[in-house]
Amino acid sequence: MPDRHAAIRTASEALASGAFQRRLADLVSVPTVSTAAACGPVMRHYLAELLAPDLHDLGFVCTVLDNPAATDLPFLLAERIEDPGFQTVLIYGHGDVVAGGEGWSDGLAPFRLARAHGRLYGRGTADNKGQHSVNVAALRAVLEVRGSLGFNCRLLIETGEERGSPGLAQLLHEWADRLSADVLIASDGPRLEIGRPTIYLGARGSLRFMLHVATHDRPHHSGHWGGLLTDPAIRLAHALASLTDATGSLLVPEWRPESLTDEVRHAIADCGVGDVQDLIDPHWGEPGLTPAERVFGWNSLTILAQASGDISAPVAAISASARAVCQLRFVVGTDAEDIVPALRRHLEAAGLADVQVQEVAGSLSPATRLAADSPWVHLAAASITRTLGTAPAILPNIGGSIPNHVFAHIARLPTIWIPHSYRGCGQHAADEHLDLSIAAQGLQLMAGLFWDIGSAGRS
Repeated sequence: MPDRHAAIRTASEALASGAFQRRLADLVSVPTVSTAAACGPVMRHYLAELLAPDLHDLGFVCTVLDNPAATDLPFLLAERIEDPGFQTVLIYGHGDVVAGGEGWSDGLAPFRLARAHGRLYGRGTADNKGQHSVNVAALRAVLEVRGSLGFNCRLLIETGEERGSPGLAQLLHEWADRLSADVLIASDGPRLEIGRPTIYLGARGSLRFMLHVATHDRPHHSGHWGGLLTDPAIRLAHALASLTDATGSLLVPEWRPESLTDEVRHAIADCGVGDVQDLIDPHWGEPGLTPAERVFGWNSLTILAQASGDISAPVAAISASARAVCQLRFVVGTDAEDIVPALRRHLEAAGLADVQVQEVAGSLSPATRLAADSPWVHLAAASITRTLGTAPAILPNIGGSIPNHVFAHIARLPTIWIPHSYRGCGQHAADEHLDLSIAAQGLQLMAGLFWDIGSAGRS
């Protein structure tokens, strides 16, 4: 009789034999940079010529779908329907990457896989080609051992995540029947720490907005006009300073969430902040909260950029205008629709009504969080513990943003994210890599999880 251990061994052999590395090398070699001009043919080649044949060999029916919002960023939908009565798992990943960039170490290059120091280097190895390759290899292992998955599986790969996932939400609406499932299981982002498997149940939300102060039609001489004309940079500085105190604690009442419950605190306390404890600034952020509560259970404001005049060649003049782009990361319990209106009310009450506020179009990513007592959470955690002998960290949400809201809010799915990377992976930077120890664990725990889902019976 086929057994669970055999599936896990088979998944491990993909790495030991080099088959996983060879497959990933092919994927990394394709420069699927979604910000590149006229990238559509490259994206279609990646989906139709590289991913689809591999999935077809596993019994999936593959369709390249046009993107309803961006024609150069298609999707791949792969379906393996074994029995209408089985549970259906939707697996998500993205095949696009950021630009190769400069600064790669000697012997390394963005679009050539290289093995060194117990790592696989190349653009996309961590974000996200390596991660969805782990999941596909785990599916293959279960199929080789059992001959079937024991569940229905839909795999959705997009090519526009690095551009904000245009069209993904619309696709979920238009293809609701073809993308229906009982659960989303996906892999993106980092583990809490390199040696500990991690489950995220959602994501912090994110919204960008611009503050703009325009006082004159042109700059004015600072000597002749200083003390007579409003300095927009000073007005902007006061506006920014009114949003937090000197250590980053939020001062806009509506931006302070009320969702840091005892249940959330308990989950966060079990995890901490992982292997970055020695790198954080312990006195920054909301007082009375642990570092983990600040990043996983609270909201934070960041000033992404600000400008007034030319810092590289300043002149003795009062600027005509000043502006800043800010970002609020927020958890469930924050009214996303009231973030900007609350800011306007706050500035007006502070005597800063002349500071204009504009939401950056398309920047809103709503916050999501699956309840920790979901049966899917229990199943995933128990399966990982059984496979590795180590309980995973279970966090209410990732600190960053992933397109989880389209699955949680539009498809209305419970969402389980199991990352196969870590914070030091070089994501979006030079020397991006997939740590081989994480890849080995990922292959094992995903094979075990897919085996256990298939053993759970019909829905």
